[in-house]
Amino acid sequence: MTALHNISIELEAGEILSLCGENGSGKSTLMKILCGIYPCGDYSGDIYFSESELKARNIRDTEEKGISIIHQELTLVKNMSVLENIFLGNEITHKGLTADNEMYLRCKNLLQQVQLDADPNTRVGELGLGQQQLVEIAKALNKQVRLLILDEPTASLTEKETEILLNLIKDLKAHNIACIYISHKLNEVKAISDKICVIRDGEHVGTKDASKMTEDDIITMMVGREITSLYPHEPHEIKDEILRVENLSAWHPINTHIKRVDNVSF
Repeated sequence: MTALHNISIELEAGEILSLCGENGSGKSTLMKILCGIYPCGDYSGDIYFSESELKARNIRDTEEKGISIIHQELTLVKNMSVLENIFLGNEITHKGLTADNEMYLRCKNLLQQVQLDADPNTRVGELGLGQQQLVEIAKALNKQVRLLILDEPTASLTEKETEILLNLIKDLKAHNIACIYISHKLNEVKAISDKICVIRDGEHVGTKDASKMTEDDIITMMVGREITSLYPHEPHEIKDEILRVENLSAWHPINTHIKRVDNVSF
């Protein structure tokens, strides 16, 4: 079975391309190829990065070229500090000794770049998910990233954390860093993208300017048919009652003077 067939995409420096498609459409496979998880030889076709052919054997090869991916499930080590995570496997050394002061100052600068107000020595497990996302981006910036791939980055974030992340991605764009943004949240896709690429059943359906596409256009390309109604009205009849709640109250589990629910009926 072929997971991808004849996919072609182009991305310029400082451009944000959103990749859309239903689950199982091939988005993750494509990203694993681009970032070296699937090595050269496991696929056919050519990849060019900065005008040079990319034949990555592993993810280390792509990181050295300036390609980083941030997965939906973050890869940070929770019991290590922010600094240790950012420099993990990429420590600054002089004559075989780690340059602790230099790494600390570098880490503080990176955290300022991603607008994260945290001490470099803070344990990552003490940070919220939104803050951990920012640490992942700081880690990518430390590797001189030129193409950042973000896979469902806001899936577990609050509205405020999402706003911070999207603003940061726009700032990366201003610094000529290209981004591939994978998300099912089409309002975010529309808000942040220069171009939108749709994949369906492992094939490239099309890539268009985001400004010329509506959310309905994206959905139509994803599913392969025109969407007349996301939630169509279907005729039905009301039958026997299956649930009734009368005068329901519930106390707070800790503060027994507070009711979480008070006299609810429906």
